[in-house]
Amino acid sequence: MRIAFHAPMKPPDHPVPSGDRLMARLLMQAMRLAGHTVFLASRFRGFAKTPEDFQARQAEGEAEAARIAAEWQAGPMPDLFFCYHTYFKAPDYLGPPLAETFGIPYVTAEASYTLSRDAGSWAGAQAVVRRGLQQAALNLCFTGRDREGLLSVVGAERLAMLPPFIDTSLFTSSAVGSIPPRLVTVAMMRVGDKLDSYRLLASALVSCTDLPWRLAIVGDGPCRDEVREMFSAIDPARLEWLGEKQPEEVPAILAASDIYVWPGFGEAFGLAYLEAQAAGLPVVAMATAGVPEVVRDGETGLLTPHGDVAALAAAIRTLLHDAVRRQSLGAAARRFVLGERSLEKAAATLKILLARFEP
Repeated sequence: MRIAFHAPMKPPDHPVPSGDRLMARLLMQAMRLAGHTVFLASRFRGFAKTPEDFQARQAEGEAEAARIAAEWQAGPMPDLFFCYHTYFKAPDYLGPPLAETFGIPYVTAEASYTLSRDAGSWAGAQAVVRRGLQQAALNLCFTGRDREGLLSVVGAERLAMLPPFIDTSLFTSSAVGSIPPRLVTVAMMRVGDKLDSYRLLASALVSCTDLPWRLAIVGDGPCRDEVREMFSAIDPARLEWLGEKQPEEVPAILAASDIYVWPGFGEAFGLAYLEAQAAGLPVVAMATAGVPEVVRDGETGLLTPHGDVAALAAAIRTLLHDAVRRQSLGAAARRFVLGERSLEKAAATLKILLARFEP
Protein backbone atom coordinates (compact mmCIF):
# COMPACT_ATOMS: atom_id res chain seq x y z
CA MET A 1 0.00 0.00 0.00
CA ARG A 2 0.89 3.64 -0.36
CA ILE A 3 0.72 5.04 3.19
CA ALA A 4 0.57 8.71 4.19
CA PHE A 5 2.34 9.20 7.54
CA HIS A 6 1.82 12.08 9.95
CA ALA A 7 3.16 12.80 13.45
CA PRO A 8 1.33 15.85 14.85
CA MET A 9 3.54 16.03 17.95
CA LYS A 10 6.85 16.21 16.07
CA PRO A 11 7.73 15.20 12.48
CA PRO A 12 10.31 12.42 12.09
CA ASP A 13 12.88 14.83 10.62
CA HIS A 14 12.55 17.46 13.38
CA PRO A 15 15.99 18.89 14.31
CA VAL A 16 15.61 18.25 18.05
CA PRO A 17 16.36 14.61 19.02
CA SER A 18 13.72 12.82 21.09
CA GLY A 19 12.16 9.43 21.64
CA ASP A 20 9.05 10.69 19.86
CA ARG A 21 11.03 11.56 16.73
CA LEU A 22 12.87 8.24 16.84
CA MET A 23 9.66 6.23 17.19
CA ALA A 24 8.13 8.01 14.21
CA ARG A 25 11.16 7.06 12.11
CA LEU A 26 11.02 3.48 13.32
CA LEU A 27 7.34 3.12 12.43
CA MET A 28 7.97 4.37 8.90
CA GLN A 29 10.92 2.00 8.60
CA ALA A 30 8.89 -0.96 9.91
CA MET A 31 6.04 -0.36 7.45
CA ARG A 32 8.52 -0.15 4.58
CA LEU A 33 10.09 -3.39 5.75
CA ALA A 34 6.58 -4.87 5.72
CA GLY A 35 6.40 -4.05 2.00
CA HIS A 36 4.57 -0.71 2.00
CA THR A 37 5.49 2.62 0.42
CA VAL A 38 5.45 5.27 3.14
CA PHE A 39 5.69 9.02 2.65
CA LEU A 40 5.46 11.98 4.99
CA ALA A 41 2.05 13.60 4.49
CA SER A 42 3.09 16.87 6.16
CA ARG A 43 5.59 18.42 8.58
CA PHE A 44 2.80 20.40 10.23
CA ARG A 45 2.94 20.37 14.04
CA GLY A 46 -0.40 20.35 15.78
CA PHE A 47 1.28 20.64 19.18
CA ALA A 48 -0.09 23.39 21.42
CA LYS A 49 1.76 24.35 24.60
CA THR A 50 -1.30 25.97 26.15
CA PRO A 51 -5.08 25.72 25.68
CA GLU A 52 -4.96 29.23 24.24
CA ASP A 53 -2.80 27.97 21.36
CA PHE A 54 -5.34 25.30 20.43
CA GLN A 55 -7.62 27.35 18.19
CA ALA A 56 -4.69 28.77 16.21
CA ARG A 57 -3.25 25.29 15.65
CA GLN A 58 -6.68 23.99 14.64
CA ALA A 59 -7.15 26.73 12.03
CA GLU A 60 -3.65 26.11 10.67
CA GLY A 61 -4.32 22.37 10.58
CA GLU A 62 -7.55 22.79 8.66
CA ALA A 63 -5.75 24.96 6.11
CA GLU A 64 -2.98 22.38 5.78
CA ALA A 65 -5.53 19.59 5.27
CA ALA A 66 -7.15 21.61 2.48
CA ARG A 67 -3.77 22.15 0.83
CA ILE A 68 -2.96 18.44 0.95
CA ALA A 69 -6.39 17.52 -0.41
CA ALA A 70 -5.84 19.74 -3.45
CA GLU A 71 -2.40 18.18 -3.94
CA TRP A 72 -3.79 14.65 -3.76
CA GLN A 73 -6.59 15.48 -6.19
CA ALA A 74 -3.93 16.31 -8.76
CA GLY A 75 -1.67 13.35 -8.10
CA PRO A 76 -1.53 9.83 -6.67
CA MET A 77 -3.51 9.45 -3.49
CA PRO A 78 -2.59 7.11 -0.64
CA ASP A 79 -4.33 3.87 0.26
CA LEU A 80 -4.20 4.59 4.00
CA PHE A 81 -3.51 7.47 6.41
CA PHE A 82 -1.33 6.59 9.43
CA CYS A 83 -1.07 8.96 12.40
CA TYR A 84 1.52 8.55 15.14
CA HIS A 85 1.02 9.93 18.67
CA THR A 86 -2.10 12.01 18.80
CA TYR A 87 -3.21 13.29 22.21
CA PHE A 88 -4.89 16.35 23.70
CA LYS A 89 -1.88 18.63 23.17
CA ALA A 90 -1.26 17.34 19.64
CA PRO A 91 -4.54 16.41 17.93
CA ASP A 92 -4.47 15.14 14.36
CA TYR A 93 -6.14 17.81 12.25
CA LEU A 94 -5.09 16.19 8.96
CA GLY A 95 -5.80 12.47 8.96
CA PRO A 96 -9.52 12.26 9.80
CA PRO A 97 -10.76 14.81 7.24
CA LEU A 98 -8.41 13.57 4.51
CA ALA A 99 -9.30 9.93 5.14
CA GLU A 100 -13.00 10.82 4.97
CA THR A 101 -12.63 12.93 1.82
CA PHE A 102 -10.71 10.26 -0.08
CA GLY A 103 -12.49 7.25 1.38
CA ILE A 104 -9.36 5.60 2.78
CA PRO A 105 -8.75 3.89 6.16
CA TYR A 106 -7.44 5.95 9.05
CA VAL A 107 -5.04 4.26 11.51
CA THR A 108 -3.42 5.63 14.69
CA ALA A 109 -0.47 4.43 16.75
CA GLU A 110 0.33 5.38 20.36
CA ALA A 111 -2.71 7.60 20.67
CA SER A 112 -3.43 8.68 24.23
CA TYR A 113 -6.78 9.47 25.83
CA THR A 114 -7.64 10.40 29.42
CA LEU A 115 -11.26 11.06 30.41
CA SER A 116 -10.21 13.80 32.82
CA ARG A 117 -9.43 16.01 29.82
CA ASP A 118 -13.02 15.86 28.57
CA ALA A 119 -13.79 18.88 30.74
CA GLY A 120 -11.76 22.00 31.35
CA SER A 121 -9.54 24.17 29.20
CA TRP A 122 -8.37 21.34 26.93
CA ALA A 123 -11.87 20.01 26.17
CA GLY A 124 -11.89 21.33 22.60
CA ALA A 125 -8.61 19.65 21.70
CA GLN A 126 -9.72 16.49 23.46
CA ALA A 127 -12.88 16.40 21.33
CA VAL A 128 -10.76 16.48 18.17
CA VAL A 129 -8.73 13.52 19.44
CA ARG A 130 -11.86 11.60 20.42
CA ARG A 131 -13.47 12.04 16.99
CA GLY A 132 -10.30 10.83 15.30
CA LEU A 133 -10.04 7.75 17.49
CA GLN A 134 -13.66 6.86 16.87
CA GLN A 135 -13.23 7.33 13.13
CA ALA A 136 -10.09 5.17 13.01
CA ALA A 137 -10.45 1.71 11.56
CA LEU A 138 -7.60 0.61 13.83
CA ASN A 139 -5.80 2.11 16.83
CA LEU A 140 -2.43 0.53 17.65
CA CYS A 141 -1.56 0.64 21.36
CA PHE A 142 2.03 0.48 22.58
CA THR A 143 1.15 -0.06 26.24
CA GLY A 144 -1.62 -1.54 28.32
CA ARG A 145 -2.11 1.85 29.95
CA ASP A 146 -2.80 3.46 26.57
CA ARG A 147 -5.19 0.66 25.67
CA GLU A 148 -7.19 1.18 28.85
CA GLY A 149 -7.50 4.87 28.06
CA LEU A 150 -8.72 4.25 24.52
CA LEU A 151 -11.25 1.67 25.67
CA SER A 152 -13.19 4.51 27.27
CA VAL A 153 -14.11 5.82 23.81
CA VAL A 154 -13.32 3.02 21.31
CA GLY A 155 -14.47 -0.59 21.09
CA ALA A 156 -11.92 -3.33 21.68
CA GLU A 157 -12.47 -4.65 18.13
CA ARG A 158 -10.68 -1.57 16.79
CA LEU A 159 -7.68 -1.84 19.11
CA ALA A 160 -4.52 -3.91 18.67
CA MET A 161 -1.22 -4.09 20.53
CA LEU A 162 2.09 -3.12 18.96
CA PRO A 163 4.78 -3.28 21.67
CA PRO A 164 7.53 -0.61 21.57
CA PHE A 165 10.52 -1.66 19.47
CA ILE A 166 13.92 -0.51 18.23
CA ASP A 167 16.30 -1.19 15.37
CA THR A 168 18.58 -3.79 16.94
CA SER A 169 21.02 -3.91 14.01
CA LEU A 170 23.33 -1.36 15.69
CA PHE A 171 23.67 -3.53 18.80
CA THR A 172 26.10 -6.08 17.46
CA SER A 173 27.91 -6.79 20.72
CA SER A 174 26.87 -7.35 24.30
CA ALA A 175 28.27 -5.50 27.31
CA VAL A 176 31.52 -6.93 28.63
CA GLY A 177 31.64 -4.90 31.85
CA SER A 178 34.35 -2.80 33.42
CA ILE A 179 36.25 -2.25 36.66
CA PRO A 180 35.01 -0.42 38.62
CA PRO A 181 31.44 -1.02 37.40
CA ARG A 182 30.25 1.67 35.02
CA LEU A 183 26.73 2.99 35.36
CA VAL A 184 25.28 4.78 32.34
CA THR A 185 22.27 6.89 31.48
CA VAL A 186 21.11 8.49 28.23
CA ALA A 187 18.69 11.41 28.57
CA MET A 188 18.16 14.98 27.48
CA MET A 189 18.61 17.73 30.06
CA ARG A 190 15.34 19.64 30.00
CA VAL A 191 12.78 20.90 32.49
CA GLY A 192 10.03 18.58 33.70
CA ASP A 193 10.21 14.80 33.99
CA LYS A 194 13.80 14.61 32.71
CA LEU A 195 15.04 17.02 35.33
CA ASP A 196 13.08 15.19 38.03
CA SER A 197 14.71 11.91 37.00
CA TYR A 198 18.20 13.42 37.10
CA ARG A 199 17.48 14.83 40.56
CA LEU A 200 16.31 11.47 41.93
CA LEU A 201 19.24 9.64 40.35
CA ALA A 202 21.75 12.04 41.86
CA SER A 203 20.16 11.67 45.30
CA ALA A 204 20.26 7.88 45.06
CA LEU A 205 23.88 7.79 43.96
CA VAL A 206 25.04 10.03 46.81
CA SER A 207 24.12 7.20 49.19
CA CYS A 208 26.14 4.71 47.12
CA THR A 209 29.49 6.48 47.28
CA ASP A 210 30.89 3.90 49.70
CA LEU A 211 30.99 1.48 46.75
CA PRO A 212 33.25 1.66 43.69
CA TRP A 213 31.49 2.84 40.52
CA ARG A 214 31.54 5.55 37.90
CA LEU A 215 28.70 7.09 35.92
CA ALA A 216 28.62 7.99 32.22
CA ILE A 217 25.96 10.55 31.30
CA VAL A 218 24.98 10.90 27.64
CA GLY A 219 22.84 13.94 26.99
CA ASP A 220 22.65 17.70 26.82
CA GLY A 221 20.05 20.44 26.86
CA PRO A 222 18.98 23.76 28.32
CA CYS A 223 19.17 22.44 31.91
CA ARG A 224 22.80 21.30 31.62
CA ASP A 225 24.05 23.53 34.45
CA GLU A 226 21.22 22.50 36.77
CA VAL A 227 21.94 18.81 36.16
CA ARG A 228 25.64 19.25 36.86
CA GLU A 229 24.80 21.04 40.09
CA MET A 230 22.61 18.11 41.17
CA PHE A 231 25.67 15.83 41.02
CA SER A 232 28.02 18.28 42.75
CA ALA A 233 28.08 16.21 45.96
CA ILE A 234 29.67 13.33 44.04
CA ASP A 235 33.42 13.16 43.36
CA PRO A 236 33.89 14.57 39.81
CA ALA A 237 36.34 11.75 39.10
CA ARG A 238 33.39 9.34 39.16
CA LEU A 239 31.44 11.25 36.49
CA GLU A 240 31.84 11.19 32.72
CA TRP A 241 29.90 14.02 31.06
CA LEU A 242 29.75 12.77 27.48
CA GLY A 243 27.31 15.32 26.10
CA GLU A 244 24.98 14.69 23.18
CA LYS A 245 25.92 11.76 20.97
CA GLN A 246 24.74 10.61 17.57
CA PRO A 247 22.50 7.52 17.67
CA GLU A 248 25.17 5.36 16.05
CA GLU A 249 27.63 6.25 18.84
CA VAL A 250 25.39 5.16 21.72
CA PRO A 251 25.60 1.33 21.32
CA ALA A 252 29.36 1.32 21.92
CA ILE A 253 28.97 3.49 25.02
CA LEU A 254 26.32 1.14 26.39
CA ALA A 255 28.38 -1.95 25.59
CA ALA A 256 31.26 -0.50 27.60
CA SER A 257 29.03 -0.20 30.69
CA ASP A 258 27.52 -2.48 33.34
CA ILE A 259 24.16 -1.08 34.51
CA TYR A 260 21.68 1.31 32.93
CA VAL A 261 20.22 3.70 35.53
CA TRP A 262 17.33 6.09 34.89
CA PRO A 263 14.36 6.62 37.25
CA GLY A 264 11.89 7.33 34.43
CA PHE A 265 9.43 9.96 35.64
CA GLY A 266 6.65 10.27 33.08
CA GLU A 267 8.17 7.86 30.56
CA ALA A 268 5.57 6.74 28.02
CA PHE A 269 7.77 3.65 27.73
CA GLY A 270 11.34 4.78 27.01
CA LEU A 271 13.20 3.57 23.92
CA ALA A 272 16.48 4.17 25.76
CA TYR A 273 15.60 1.28 28.08
CA LEU A 274 15.22 -1.04 25.08
CA GLU A 275 18.52 0.16 23.64
CA ALA A 276 20.32 -0.45 26.94
CA GLN A 277 18.89 -3.96 27.18
CA ALA A 278 19.79 -4.68 23.55
CA ALA A 279 23.38 -3.91 24.56
CA GLY A 280 23.13 -6.49 27.34
CA LEU A 281 22.65 -4.14 30.29
CA PRO A 282 20.32 -4.70 33.23
CA VAL A 283 18.13 -1.69 34.00
CA VAL A 284 17.44 0.02 37.30
CA ALA A 285 14.36 2.25 37.08
CA MET A 286 11.04 3.02 38.71
CA ALA A 287 7.95 0.87 38.16
CA THR A 288 6.06 3.89 36.89
CA ALA A 289 4.20 5.09 33.77
CA GLY A 290 5.15 2.90 30.81
CA VAL A 291 8.48 1.62 32.12
CA PRO A 292 7.16 -1.87 33.09
CA GLU A 293 6.11 -2.28 29.43
CA VAL A 294 9.76 -2.36 28.36
CA VAL A 295 11.62 -3.61 31.46
CA ARG A 296 10.71 -6.92 33.10
CA ASP A 297 11.19 -6.57 36.83
CA GLY A 298 13.43 -9.29 38.23
CA GLU A 299 14.10 -10.67 34.76
CA THR A 300 15.79 -7.90 32.74
CA GLY A 301 16.18 -5.31 35.47
CA LEU A 302 15.06 -4.05 38.87
CA LEU A 303 12.06 -1.70 39.18
CA THR A 304 11.41 0.32 42.32
CA PRO A 305 8.41 2.26 43.69
CA HIS A 306 7.66 5.68 42.22
CA GLY A 307 9.76 8.46 43.72
CA ASP A 308 11.45 6.23 46.32
CA VAL A 309 15.07 7.39 46.51
CA ALA A 310 16.09 4.74 49.06
CA ALA A 311 14.61 1.92 46.98
CA LEU A 312 16.36 3.12 43.83
CA ALA A 313 19.67 3.33 45.71
CA ALA A 314 19.15 -0.16 47.16
CA ALA A 315 18.52 -1.62 43.69
CA ILE A 316 21.69 -0.01 42.37
CA ARG A 317 23.65 -1.31 45.35
CA THR A 318 22.25 -4.80 44.80
CA LEU A 319 23.63 -4.97 41.27
CA LEU A 320 26.93 -3.29 42.18
CA HIS A 321 27.47 -5.99 44.83
CA ASP A 322 26.42 -8.92 42.61
CA ALA A 323 28.30 -9.16 39.30
CA VAL A 324 26.78 -12.56 38.55
CA ARG A 325 23.24 -11.28 38.88
CA ARG A 326 23.79 -8.17 36.79
CA GLN A 327 25.35 -10.29 34.05
CA SER A 328 22.44 -12.73 34.19
CA LEU A 329 19.87 -9.92 34.02
CA GLY A 330 21.83 -8.29 31.21
CA ALA A 331 21.91 -11.47 29.15
CA ALA A 332 18.16 -11.94 29.63
CA ALA A 333 17.60 -8.30 28.68
CA ARG A 334 19.47 -8.73 25.41
CA ARG A 335 17.52 -11.90 24.55
CA PHE A 336 14.25 -10.13 25.32
CA VAL A 337 14.85 -7.13 23.07
CA LEU A 338 16.51 -8.99 20.18
CA GLY A 339 13.84 -11.67 20.25
CA GLU A 340 10.67 -9.69 20.96
CA ARG A 341 11.24 -5.96 20.40
CA SER A 342 13.17 -5.76 17.13
CA LEU A 343 12.31 -3.77 14.03
CA GLU A 344 11.80 -7.04 12.16
CA LYS A 345 9.34 -8.29 14.78
CA ALA A 346 7.37 -5.03 14.56
CA ALA A 347 7.36 -5.17 10.76
CA ALA A 348 5.91 -8.68 10.86
CA THR A 349 3.19 -7.54 13.28
CA LEU A 350 2.33 -4.52 11.15
CA LYS A 351 2.21 -6.65 8.01
CA ILE A 352 -0.50 -8.79 9.61
CA LEU A 353 -2.44 -5.90 11.17
CA LEU A 354 -2.51 -3.76 8.03
CA ALA A 355 -3.24 -6.60 5.60
CA ARG A 356 -6.98 -6.09 6.08
CA PHE A 357 -6.74 -2.66 4.45
CA GLU A 358 -4.92 -3.69 1.28
CA PRO A 359 -6.96 -2.88 -1.84
